[in-house]
Amino acid sequence: MEIIKYSEEHRIFREALRKFFDREVVPYVEEWEEAGIVPRSVWKKLGEQGFLCMDVPEEYGGMGADFLYSVIMTEELVRTGHAGVAAPLHSDVVVPYITAFASEELKHKYLPGCVSGDLITAIAMTEPNAGSDLAAMRTTAVEDGDHVVINGQKTFISNGILCDLLVLAARDPKQPDPHRAIDLYLVEAATPGFEKGRQIKKIGWHSQDTAELFFNDCRIPKANRLGEKGSGFLMMMQKLQQERLMVALAAVPAAERMLENTIKYCKEREAFGRPISKFQHVQFEIVEMATEIKLGRTFVDKLVVDHMEGKGVVVEVSMAKYWTTEMACRVADRCLQLHGGYGYCEEYPIARAWRDARVMRIFAGANEIMKGIAAKFMGL
Repeated sequence: MEIIKYSEEHRIFREALRKFFDREVVPYVEEWEEAGIVPRSVWKKLGEQGFLCMDVPEEYGGMGADFLYSVIMTEELVRTGHAGVAAPLHSDVVVPYITAFASEELKHKYLPGCVSGDLITAIAMTEPNAGSDLAAMRTTAVEDGDHVVINGQKTFISNGILCDLLVLAARDPKQPDPHRAIDLYLVEAATPGFEKGRQIKKIGWHSQDTAELFFNDCRIPKANRLGEKGSGFLMMMQKLQQERLMVALAAVPAAERMLENTIKYCKEREAFGRPISKFQHVQFEIVEMATEIKLGRTFVDKLVVDHMEGKGVVVEVSMAKYWTTEMACRVADRCLQLHGGYGYCEEYPIARAWRDARVMRIFAGANEIMKGIAAKFMGL
């Protein structure tokens, strides 16, 4: 069942990307997982090969490529078995805010570096007391002449340690409407008053740097605001459709990879004189998982096509984000069980996959929020 129509150029790109990952990423995954971070040189190599921000228009240094290149990037990155190189976050979640809403001056200033890998980006929305409820954020942005003074704290920021450029959400304390109070700003890492805190130790995603960020009278030019004043919340709502689609795009191939590895293991592992894949229970488990994964693949591929056609699929993407990530966690748990005691050992890929899958149900809006969005649009 082919829903997405890939061209020969897409296939060539996938092959080149896979070879790059096999050469520049896969051999170093264990080293990076142990270190808790990936080297900046990997980002630079990605940029040199044209693997970052592929949709950025040519006038700003990009390829002006379609969204399918981002789909391929996400799928092939998942295939490496780790989540440290957060290229989809950079290319398909953060940088689109700059491409869509920044002034021409800011685009020419920052986008070429984002494409080349010289600038690594992050987005800072979440706070210690404001996660899914973005309107409750406390970080403030107060205008002072031609500048804006920022004070506050952000947490759970992916790419937080490596980032050179931050898309920051902050509120105007003088605006009583919590939604109209929010604006988005570009903040360079070297700006006085902006400090990166500790790298947060996580259950999974060990090589993906996640940090706390602090702002103490951090002054940036007012011109670094994205869009019109008071439009930050609307911009986030507009871009969250693609962000949540990216999560679903990662969840499905993650489940596919886990099942592929588990089938291989079950064919090789013997018990009572025969491969465990010959036991009916194991066969039924595998067939059930394969069915769920195919359902997820069909759903997500259809949403990719709709998204590329410019359709508003906020509800469907919310459903897909919640269902595919829950499915990936179910697959992870069942696959680990089929590995028996070996599944609980770090030397087997399923152990990391099991740990890494869990967070997908939380970020980009917790799954409970996804269900709430769908319920609202259903008139419940």
